[in-house]
Amino acid sequence: MPLKEKITEDMKAAMRAKDSARLSTVRLLLAAMKQKEVGERVELGDADVLSIIEKMIKQRRESIAQFEKAGRTDLAEAEKAEIAVLSGYLPQQLSEGEVVQAVAAAIAESGAAGVKDMGKVMALLKPRLAGRADMGRLSGLVKSKLQG
Repeated sequence: MPLKEKITEDMKAAMRAKDSARLSTVRLLLAAMKQKEVGERVELGDADVLSIIEKMIKQRRESIAQFEKAGRTDLAEAEKAEIAVLSGYLPQQLSEGEVVQAVAAAIAESGAAGVKDMGKVMALLKPRLAGRADMGRLSGLVKSKLQG
């Protein structure tokens, strides 16, 4: 079943179960998907949906940091709950070892010699690891490998 359909079915299930927290998060996700479809006049595939989910998770992580800095743990907890719901749609995350292996393979494949070649390495890794690894951590790992 395409991811888009699964999300729509999950919204219906959350409505039936009267799970308001899950329902609001799924509705936000569906609204973001619809906005992209209408704005770009395209039909979203699974990869597009995953990129929207990753963007939403990143936004929530940034919000959590701001809320915790301001001492608003109640709002931070709500954002963490949304991340838990959104993360359920991502594919199985890679282990640290698998990420390190993928980075090493991409560096070898691209022939990267230093930090200036980081773009080449990331261009190889992004499509391979989309949704399965945190791109922020991945970027830091690539940079550290290319420096040392």
